[in-house]
Amino acid sequence: MLKQDLIILISTAVGLIHTLGVLSAIHAVAGVRTPQGAIAWAISLVTFPYVALPLYWILGRNRFHGYVEALQRGALEQADRGGVALILERLRGHQVDPPPERAGDLHILARLTRTPYTQGNTLELLIDGEATFDAMFTALEAAERYILIQFFIIKDDDLGRELHARLLRKAAAGVPIRVLYDEIGSHALPKTYVETLRAAGVAVSAFHTTRGRRNRFQLNFRNHRKIVVVDGRVAFVGGLNVGDEYLGRGPLGHWRDTHLRVGGPAVQALQRVFLADWYWATRQVPDLEWRPVATGNQTALIFPTGPADALETCSLFFHQAIVGARRRLWIASPYFVPDPPVFEALQLAALRGVDVRVLLPAKPDHKLVYLASFSFLDVADRTGIQIYRYQSGFLHQKVILVDEEVAAVGTANLDNRSLRLNFEVMAVVVDRTFAGQVAAMLERDFQQSRQTSAADLRNRSWPFRWAARAARLFDPIL
Repeated sequence: MLKQDLIILISTAVGLIHTLGVLSAIHAVAGVRTPQGAIAWAISLVTFPYVALPLYWILGRNRFHGYVEALQRGALEQADRGGVALILERLRGHQVDPPPERAGDLHILARLTRTPYTQGNTLELLIDGEATFDAMFTALEAAERYILIQFFIIKDDDLGRELHARLLRKAAAGVPIRVLYDEIGSHALPKTYVETLRAAGVAVSAFHTTRGRRNRFQLNFRNHRKIVVVDGRVAFVGGLNVGDEYLGRGPLGHWRDTHLRVGGPAVQALQRVFLADWYWATRQVPDLEWRPVATGNQTALIFPTGPADALETCSLFFHQAIVGARRRLWIASPYFVPDPPVFEALQLAALRGVDVRVLLPAKPDHKLVYLASFSFLDVADRTGIQIYRYQSGFLHQKVILVDEEVAAVGTANLDNRSLRLNFEVMAVVVDRTFAGQVAAMLERDFQQSRQTSAADLRNRSWPFRWAARAARLFDPIL
């Protein structure tokens, strides 16, 4: 009798698992954003539900639920408290249209992000960690009204402890400070690091990517943004997190990265991005400076993207930058796993005669993504896309240069994670002088790089070639 009961129990469990697999496959077909991802999940869920079911409910979503709805129904919409309507109204006082010859390309980005291009900005390139944190710490020391800090990764190492000490000193001086971090990126951050800041009066919060019933089991989303704002008058955005390796003190050696120091109305636009994330994490609307002040004559657009957006804004951003290029398109990214539409746009740009260059690291920090990038070499060769590998350390910058007028610096990589799963932000600058500075910077990087080709994959061992092609199968979660 006991044996018969056990057989019935096992049969019921097996039937339930397969039923859940079929139902989840239907859910994947209806909800996963890309056809490739939907088909891959559906086949896996029906064929191997014992493995695929937990993976799907942890990693299978491309849509982050509740974020936009929380902003729309919450205090963030109250204009008298610095809500979105008031922020946009003040930014429009500094609005400028892109140059007529680029209006068709660039207006689309403003429509996607519903934020205007603003004039009166000052954008300063900060090359590598030492220049970035010197400028950032100088700004922190000068803070009088408040400090906003957001990083994907904060580590309790020498650099992290230096930031910690500086924040404690400013908090003791009475400066309000808010610190936001991604709980997955900063999973190794000790509780004592956070608790010491809180005890000193610093408001600290994780972003809470698993907040809400529909996000509860999702581990695939990240807030990858890096934003620092001081007094509403100066801001920083770019590729660097807080950790010793970002100063070149890690196993990868020299860390090649790029950050921006921002002044002018673009500061308020960046602050708006921080405010939305802070509200999601804490349901609080802090008192911030929303009156933009012009500091220069450069035009900029702050372009946030994320999995809560109705459209795939990061993928559309890259696609539009590519199709808008007429003479030159240079992209620097540590990861290169573009989705099919973006890669096809790159191919077409190269075929129509655009100088298309993609700068990647020669050293891997994530093996699977590194392997997957090799699978693109053959088609890149056939269409004229030039792929370079940076030789002097690890390359981590996220930079795009379009022709002689447009450059973008920020946090978005050219991989599926940034295109669909991460919260990112890019600063798009429409200015010939700034674009020339970016071009000179990238020229120096290309001089320290080696151009690769499909032969680099063919000359590798067969296990490496097999691994590179197999890694492409993981595109949806890379």
